[in-house]
Amino acid sequence: MPDQEVGAVGRVTDRRRVLRVRGTRTGRLSDTLVVEEPMELRVNGEPLTVTMRTPGSDFDLAAGFLVGEGVVGQTGDITEIRYCDGVDADGRNTYNVVDVTLADHIPSPADRTRRVTTTSACGVCGRTSLDAVHLAVRHPVAEDPAILDLDVLRSLPDRLRTQQKVFDRTGGLHAAGLFTPHGEPITVQEDVGRHNAVDKVVGDALRDGRLPLTGTVLTVSGRASFELVQKALLAGIPVLVAVSAPSTLAVDLAEAHGLTLAGFVRGDSLNVYTRPDRIAGLA
Repeated sequence: MPDQEVGAVGRVTDRRRVLRVRGTRTGRLSDTLVVEEPMELRVNGEPLTVTMRTPGSDFDLAAGFLVGEGVVGQTGDITEIRYCDGVDADGRNTYNVVDVTLADHIPSPADRTRRVTTTSACGVCGRTSLDAVHLAVRHPVAEDPAILDLDVLRSLPDRLRTQQKVFDRTGGLHAAGLFTPHGEPITVQEDVGRHNAVDKVVGDALRDGRLPLTGTVLTVSGRASFELVQKALLAGIPVLVAVSAPSTLAVDLAEAHGLTLAGFVRGDSLNVYTRPDRIAGLA
């Protein structure tokens, strides 16, 4: 599968003038901000969705989104990913339109997208959503033999944080990282949207022929929503670790499919909501 064009790189951050206030002192200076731009995703030339994202790893984002929607599940399901001609006022390509060509055996997602996934912003419909995910899962994780040590689990948010290069400059990005059960990073992605960061991780794996992600641990810098648990399940990831809280439906979905879900992982404290048997060292 082709690599991304060079033109898409280099727009992760930008500078803006700000008035900084420190106590009674004020001053004008230049601040580094994370870039947020829309990306239109087309499939077989037809518009599918638009997502707000941080430019970079756009092909991974597109592929991972389609995995999370249950449209594709392996490398051979996609034949090509490319940028389309999207231009700004100066006639320059914005690299904000990505077209994915599906293999002939993959049906068009027009009738399927959003039938499986609904975001927290749109609202979810409880048991119906859980059943929809159950039908879409290609790589069941309940029998995944992954075991990780308690101390390794506790260390994952810090290990993720050390890989966040753009966050150091902006303070404004979510991150998602894929780790081995020994805590070794496989890939780490950043984005203004935590769901986008996860899609980039999954898309990277799909494009590299590594799905399902058996025996791996997904670590996210924010909360664990229904949507993120779903994305982990559709990629075959058996363990999800979150720095913040899960939602009730996220816990229900993890429980239903045998995924280990840990939240509030900060320092030496954490909550294990489902499948604690995968964590060695618990009393």
